[in-house]
Amino acid sequence: MPTTADTTIAALRSGHDELAALVRDLGPTDLTRSSGASEWQVSQVLSHLGSGAEISEAALDAALRGAPAPDADFNKQVWVRWDAMTPIEHAEGFLDANRRLVERYESLDAATRESVRIDLGFLPDPVDLGTATGMRLSEFALHQWDVEVGFNRFATVAPEAVPLLLDQLDGLLGLMGRPDTIADLPVELALRLSDPDRSLGLRLADRVSLAGAPERPAGEIAGPAEAFLRLAAGRLAPEHTPGTMTVTGPLDLDDLRRVFPGY
Repeated sequence: MPTTADTTIAALRSGHDELAALVRDLGPTDLTRSSGASEWQVSQVLSHLGSGAEISEAALDAALRGAPAPDADFNKQVWVRWDAMTPIEHAEGFLDANRRLVERYESLDAATRESVRIDLGFLPDPVDLGTATGMRLSEFALHQWDVEVGFNRFATVAPEAVPLLLDQLDGLLGLMGRPDTIADLPVELALRLSDPDRSLGLRLADRVSLAGAPERPAGEIAGPAEAFLRLAAGRLAPEHTPGTMTVTGPLDLDDLRRVFPGY
């Protein structure tokens, strides 16, 4: 039976193949157009994904060798090098670096996938492969959307990634959410999602968290799961909001957009 790491690596593969097919056809003008990340052009998103892939591969390599994880200076050197690249070099570098990372994940046998522990450098302890690849998928899938929406305003988060990202969303909400933008707290909303179907509770208090479906919610958020993921990541501007996304109760979508300003 496939493990979480297996299904996440498969989603990283399909996401890479899809995004790479687009990136290979982009010219200089395409690469400098605006992306779904409000402050970045397309090439800068690719630079972020490419440098992140390089850093992730270095952390994986260290774990496999039993060596210390790359330190902050290593990461800074990678970022400086990528920042100095041209837009075309960002695209070419992304294609190479992300392909290598996905191939490294795919090359791991079942025993290694189960046993390896990776020091990501920003968490107190090394994590298993499912956690490490899940964090990479969270970054990759949303930035993939950032690139694709620059060319297709109806783009959505890759369906292979959506259920996997939902399963790790609670921890990210606590980091991404800004409940202090709401005057009257706490607020508990019913969260009814589709594709995949999920019935949950969204609690806004001193932090934002998910819980079981509340018995007496103050309101309700209903719509596609991928749209809620983009809302939580600050990527649900009015022009990218599906008509099936609705909010009832004391808050509206604009309130929730302030709670989730994005990154």
